[in-house]
Amino acid sequence: MTENLPTKFNPQEVEAGRYQKWLDQDLFKPSEDKKAKPYSIVIPPPNVTGKLHLGHAWDTTLQDMIIRQKRMQGFDTLWLPGMDHAGIATQAKVEEKLREQGISRYDLGREKFVDQVWEWKDEYAGHIREQWAKLGLSLDYSRERFTLDDGLSDAVRKVFVSLYEKELIYRGEYIINWDPQAKTALSDIEVIHKDLEGAFYHVSYPLADGSGVLEIATTRPETMLGDTAIAVHPEDDRYKDLVGKMAILPLVDKEIPIIADSYVDREFGTGAVKITPAHDPNDFEVGNRHDLPRVNVMNPDGSMNERAGKYAGMDRFEARKAIVADLKEIGRLIKVEKMIHSVGHSERTGVVVEPRLSTQWFVKMAPLAEQAIENQGTDNAVEFFPPRFNNTFMTWMENVHDWVISRQLWWGHRIPAWYHKETGEMYVGMEAPNDSENWEQDPDVLDTWFSSALWPFSTMGWPDENSEDYKRYFPTSTLVTGYDIIFFWVSRMIFQSLEFTDERPFKNVLIHGLIRDEQGRKMSKSLGNGIDPMDVIEKYGADALRWFLSTGSAPGQDVRFSYEKMDAAWNFINKIWNASRFVIMNVEDFTAEDIDFSGEKTVADRWILTRLNETIEKVTNLFDQFEFGEAGRQLYNFMWDDFCDWYIEMSKEILYGEDETAKQTTKSILVYVLDQTLRLLHPIMPFVTEEIWAKIPHTGESLVVAAYPVVQPENNNETAAKGMEVLKELIRSVRNIRAEVNTPLSKPITLLIKTSDPKVDEFLIENTSYIERFCNPEELVIASDITAPDLAMSAVLTGAEIYLPLAGLINIEEEIKRLEKELAKWTGEVKRVQGKLANERFVANAPENVVTEERAKEKDYLEKQAAVQERIESLRTIS
Repeated sequence: MTENLPTKFNPQEVEAGRYQKWLDQDLFKPSEDKKAKPYSIVIPPPNVTGKLHLGHAWDTTLQDMIIRQKRMQGFDTLWLPGMDHAGIATQAKVEEKLREQGISRYDLGREKFVDQVWEWKDEYAGHIREQWAKLGLSLDYSRERFTLDDGLSDAVRKVFVSLYEKELIYRGEYIINWDPQAKTALSDIEVIHKDLEGAFYHVSYPLADGSGVLEIATTRPETMLGDTAIAVHPEDDRYKDLVGKMAILPLVDKEIPIIADSYVDREFGTGAVKITPAHDPNDFEVGNRHDLPRVNVMNPDGSMNERAGKYAGMDRFEARKAIVADLKEIGRLIKVEKMIHSVGHSERTGVVVEPRLSTQWFVKMAPLAEQAIENQGTDNAVEFFPPRFNNTFMTWMENVHDWVISRQLWWGHRIPAWYHKETGEMYVGMEAPNDSENWEQDPDVLDTWFSSALWPFSTMGWPDENSEDYKRYFPTSTLVTGYDIIFFWVSRMIFQSLEFTDERPFKNVLIHGLIRDEQGRKMSKSLGNGIDPMDVIEKYGADALRWFLSTGSAPGQDVRFSYEKMDAAWNFINKIWNASRFVIMNVEDFTAEDIDFSGEKTVADRWILTRLNETIEKVTNLFDQFEFGEAGRQLYNFMWDDFCDWYIEMSKEILYGEDETAKQTTKSILVYVLDQTLRLLHPIMPFVTEEIWAKIPHTGESLVVAAYPVVQPENNNETAAKGMEVLKELIRSVRNIRAEVNTPLSKPITLLIKTSDPKVDEFLIENTSYIERFCNPEELVIASDITAPDLAMSAVLTGAEIYLPLAGLINIEEEIKRLEKELAKWTGEVKRVQGKLANERFVANAPENVVTEERAKEKDYLEKQAAVQERIESLRTIS
């Protein structure tokens, strides 16, 4: 016996407790059938810094859909969860919390501060798991990992030591991006550039011999205190005689040389530039070429140091103002030229980044990048969806710089390097030296991306290559991530995986876009346009959010969030709910054993089974290509239009009749089609499909592990499919004509159907019961020799024309106008299809069945065009 659904769809009631039931049943763990083909995904680990946002919801929904479908298809699936320690971001959050208490990390000391961060991590990891549960993510929590857990820490140390021993990690003094608030180095891709109003400050540098001045322009006058040269282009005739002479550095009164270097653009500004090797990456390179000293005039917090003389202790921007004022006072400020320029900001703290000379640890990228580039030309390549993002990956790899991996933080993987307290000797190794009391460990930690670059294999047990999970589930099958972290993360996983496992980390990368607001703006705190996915779930339910996120765009494209779209998603689920209620109410005496549709079927029965097969085939293929938006459209059209609006309505003809054998068949098909459709929808909307499925006749414990639908060729019936399209076309046309002349369905009419195809004639006569039910004719004539009445509304179908003599209701001029619009439509279709068929490349390259289908359309459209034209001409003779 089936149990009916409540009259109203309530997502909160449907979703309450369901996730815990799935967990209690251990449904999310890999299959025990090790003959099954493995399919694995590792979750892009969210930072333990707070709430998940809509981007996380989108990213994880897509992964869940993939893994749920593969699980249903019989794969041995593993979806491994985990979180990232997120060095700078998490430390910044905890330091902010401490500041509110009036203390700093220095008051606590390193060990106690790190204890505080672990407490933060435990609290927010719990929040993240709650949000994963709300979204319905089918994760195997027994394998959850954290980038700072013992196993991953071992992997990090092994990779560091190995790269160091291969001379791919080195320590050196370079200009790096420096975050003065977090007091740490940043990699290039942790810097966000923003256009700000600034200025070129034109300053005169007197020549030491008193023979004149050189005009220099700079956007950062505070760094001029660290100038160690002036450079001109070696082929610049204006300055040839000055090369080798000395100039006086204003405010410092120090002599600095004038040098020639091809780095200088002689067309830009005055063609003479100041060289500050400790504060500019290009100047650093010039300084190296000319053996210039490096004078660092700033402290780690962005204030001026003792080398800045009287400006020592000032903030860098205060110092800028003071220096400009002093230059003006001594007559060295020529002019201030306002301009808009791109200024780097820290992605984490938002402050202006300072290029700064610093001793850091680096990864030598050239050999690793070369290996990754070469791999993309092999069978072991990582396949990007959409493919254009392979170019993004390759371009970055071809132009990659050495990667600064040290961070001046306390939270993270400590660099496994020690310095002898007396000799200064350096030791790099997996563990501290034996006489550890004589050694001091490097205080820096590794860039967060260093550990997350190992995520696909470190989470599987590597470096233990005998780990069962590593042997079975690595390389992983698919990575799902946004295009904004191809550089940060995707690229690094690829080159580290190739270097340490000789394998790509994943077969496929599905790249999605960003979630934007209705106006297309990126969601941000500053704009106040962020949306909390938990608030959306509270109002609409997780299934509606998942439906919107999964079907809202094509791969690689951004998606715009709107509550109007959420309303549409909820309405679709409500339609499924109400259709399911109808089915359940009409099969309440049914069990799974009663399902049998081997008997005689109506045309509607044969058609819906054919359409189900078509939908299964299309949706399965679209999922394989990660085209979830198009898969959703196929499911929507099948469920809303075919099943709800047509088949359910047509089934009433049988269900409300007297033929018990026919009823048994129709009930069986109703249950079967609903069951199969729920299975197709389950990966996208797991909660509501499980709730409905539990109340229809079925076998099995849960939709989570139910078999995914496959095409049943014996259920295909092309004749019924074509016949139903004619029938639907006829019913729609009659309804449209009724609406145009304001004749309600309750009012009987005369309906004449002139057939031009014997098969159509036979089909319509066999199915007059549907025509009578949906068109309500008081007189129905189906024949090939009907003469068109003068005063009648008409429509052209495939293989037939229909006439509705509605005397007194027809305005002939209006009817001609209506038919002219229809003629224009068919003329356009003829032009389109003939254009296709005239394209030799299309005819030569398209599959044979596609070309045949287009030729059939051409014939159909030409016949409709001719019939409408003839009808217009006949009406004109009357008017």
